Formats: sequence, structure tokens, C-alpha cells
Amino acid sequence: MVDFSLLLAGFADVFTLTNMLFILGGVALGQIVGAIPGLSIIMALAIAVPLTYGLDTLAAISFLISVNKGGTIGGAVPAILLNVPGSAESAATTMDGHPMAKNGKPMKAMKYALYHSVSGDLASDIVLILLAAPLAIVALNMGPVEITALMILAFTVISGLVGDSMIKGLISAAFGILVATVGLDPGMATPRFTFDILEFYDGVPLTAVSIGALAMSGVLVGLLGMRATDETQNSAISIKGRTREESVVTFAEFWANRFVAMRAFFIGTIIGAIPGLGSTTAGFLSYSVNKQAAKDPEAFGKGDARGIAASETANSAVVGANLIPLLTLGIPGNIAAALLVSAFIIHGIQPGPLLFEQQAQLVYGMFGAMLVANFCNLGVGQFGMRFWAMVVSAPGTVIYPAAMLLCFAGSFVITGATFGVYVMITAAVFGYLMRSFGYSIVAFIVAFLLTPQLESAVVRARLITNDNPAELFSHPIALVLIAMSVGSIIYLGPRKKKAPRDGDLPAPTSQ
Repeated sequence: MVDFSLLLAGFADVFTLTNMLFILGGVALGQIVGAIPGLSIIMALAIAVPLTYGLDTLAAISFLISVNKGGTIGGAVPAILLNVPGSAESAATTMDGHPMAKNGKPMKAMKYALYHSVSGDLASDIVLILLAAPLAIVALNMGPVEITALMILAFTVISGLVGDSMIKGLISAAFGILVATVGLDPGMATPRFTFDILEFYDGVPLTAVSIGALAMSGVLVGLLGMRATDETQNSAISIKGRTREESVVTFAEFWANRFVAMRAFFIGTIIGAIPGLGSTTAGFLSYSVNKQAAKDPEAFGKGDARGIAASETANSAVVGANLIPLLTLGIPGNIAAALLVSAFIIHGIQPGPLLFEQQAQLVYGMFGAMLVANFCNLGVGQFGMRFWAMVVSAPGTVIYPAAMLLCFAGSFVITGATFGVYVMITAAVFGYLMRSFGYSIVAFIVAFLLTPQLESAVVRARLITNDNPAELFSHPIALVLIAMSVGSIIYLGPRKKKAPRDGDLPAPTSQ
């Protein structure tokens, strides 16, 4: 049962000057980063996590969520003006967004993207708020055996849905598990893989690994690709001199796409709640479904507003929905949610169903921050659209060195020593190699995050079953989850990918 006093207290916590400024700043930062081809929201989040170390927990989580929300909208700007998505989430938006801009309506296309993105995000946040607490109650009734089986299912599903193949995904996950075992054994407290290095006794620093594998490796890809031409830098469609009709989206025009947006919302919410899929998949699937459902599918791809609505509503609906498995089961839905886990851990909080019992006021405060961030997204996007149109031409010679400096600073801040910088550099090299050979960084990071929880569950499950496999038959839910894991390997193993996914983490476009 929801404690309304905690609910009201949590929502009230959001409306302080500090929290509101961090939400507004996070949204603005996210939109700027999303609008710059060559950077990504994942890079921004990885760098931002250590910068929140000294903040209040609610302010830190609110800031990171706002960055994520802003980036989804910002990525549509270069997708429309340059035909180059600022982030993978906006790849499907290029199909109709850029043709509409070429038809003389760049501002109109960007506003369509803004309005539908905000509406999809807001609706998915409401679904999260309504479903998270009841699902957490169900999750609390699961024992160590069921949790172990659930973790195994999460590893197999994520490994199969991201990256080039199931085998490479499982190898990436195994590597993440191996790195996570560095430190003291949770059962016997004996050192593992420490090589007599004192800093390794506490394990490999999570944030340094995230910054290196996600952000710094992306910077390396961008720097090594600087030899590419600068054609995109000067090919942005101008937004100057447009008439009101070419720049304004009326309510009637927005409302005309309501059925497209509803389909897109349902697709985005369902996909967001499934670990391993994410915004890119949602955008392409929604675009395809709505095109097939249209009476005139041939109009799609020629600057049709329905194409923008289908893509942007779906990819933004994922932003709220991907927190459902995180808050109810402790399993991050995608890489952005995984980075939120590291922020929770930095502040001494373990995400999962117990969060609603132990930190209910914080959870409700986070929900309130998400709702506020949506309206800030609308306001910042509405007034900042023309500025973002200029941001898309920022040169890589400025962007990449600045991002590299932030990576070094963030790694040093989180560990308080150069040890974190060394870990970050090592992770960056491995991240670059994983990108180059098609191994999933998402599977690696998620496995690295979940391994401590998996180890704890395995130790308790062994005690309950007395190491007797036959005891599994007294846990039917665990058997079903294990059967689903086997089925996912059989089904997803030989499956070929039809569209880019969030887990692919494409290389940044060089400027």
C-alpha cells in the first residue's frame, strides 16, 4: 500500500531551488550533448556520474535522469538538419525528419520531434509510477533461488539482444563477470585476482570502468576518425528566414497524429521494460508498424510528420519504462539505467525491490523529478531550438579533447587517486577493442554491475538447497526462468539483427 505521506514528502523534496536548478541544467546539458554529432548521451552520463559524488542523492539522480531525457530530444536536431542522428535513438527520425527539413520546414520538423518526444516520455513515466511499486512487492516474494535464475535469464537475454551475436554477447558478459570478481570473495572474504595491489581489495572501481569503456573509448574512436572529411559540418539546413507556417506546429497538427503516437507509446513502453532492447529498437519498430498501418505508406520517407511522431514518441517512451526492471528487480533495462545503478551505489543505495521499503521517499522524489524534467525538456527545447541548430556544427577538434579532459577528471575524482585514471585508461583500450571487433560493451557493463548481486544470491541459494540440484524442483518459478534462459539461447543465438540496437553503441560521427 502506498504511504501517501511519503509520496507527498518525496514530491515536495523535488521543489527546492537546488534540485530544480540541477534538473534544468541536466536537461540543457543533455540537449546540447545530444545535438552534437560525435558525442552521445551514454558518454555524457558516464562522465557526469562521478561529478555528482558530492551532491545530495536526490539532486544527483535527478540531474542524471534529466541529462538522459534531454539527450533523447537533442539527438533529433542533427538527425533532422544533417541527416546524421546525434544519438542512436534518433536514427529512425532521419527517415522523415530530414526530408521535411529539405522541403523547407526544418523548425516544424524539430518541433514535431520535441512535442512527441516529451509526450511519449511523460506517458511512460506515468506508467512507471503506477507499476513500479506493485511489481516491487511481487519481486520481494522471490527467494535467492529465484533471484539467481532471474539473473541468469537477464544475462542470456541481454547477451542475445545486443552486439553482433549471442556468442560474442556471452563472451562479453563472461568478461564482465571476471572483472567483477576482482577483490574479496563475498562468502569467505579471501582475495581474488588482486595481485597484491591494495586498491584491488575493494574491487575494480565501477565508475572508472564505465567512463573508460563507454565514454573514453568513444572519444578514441572519434579521434582516430578525425581524418574523415568535414562534409557534415557545413551541410546543416538553415533555419533562417522561415515563415510562421513553416516553423509552427499547431495543436490541430499535433493532435492529428494521436493514433500514431499511441501505437508508438505502447511499443516504446513494452520494449523499454524488456532488458537489452531500448530506444533504437523502439524507434525503428514503431516506424515500421505505423508505416504498415497507414493507408498511404508510400508517404513515409518523404517528410511525413507521422514518421517523426512514430520514432520520437517510441524512443522517448523507453526512457521511463527502462527503469521498471531496475527499480523492481535491480536489473538495468539498458546502459543508461546501468549508469544510474553506479550513481545509486556511489550514494550507498542498492537498487531493487527493497528500495521501496528502505528509501520510499527518495523513490517518490525521483518520480517527481522525472515529471518536472519533462516540462523542463519542453521549455528548454522550445526556446533553445535555434541555438541547438548552431551547436550541430561544433568541430571535433574542440569536442573530443574537452570530453577526454572530463574523462580524466571524473576518474580521478571518484577514486581520489591516479589509480582510477589507470583503470579508466585500461578500460578505454578494452572498450575500443570491443567496439572494433563487435563485442557488446552493454553486456560487459551489465554483467559487471550484476555480478556482486548474483554472487550473493548464489551463496544463499546453495545454503537453501544444500547444494542439491534436485531441490530446484521445489522452486517452480526458478525452473521456469531457467527454461526461459535456455529458450532465449536457442531462439536468440542464430537470430540475425535487422536494425541497430542501443547495445551496439555505434562509433561517433567525426566532425
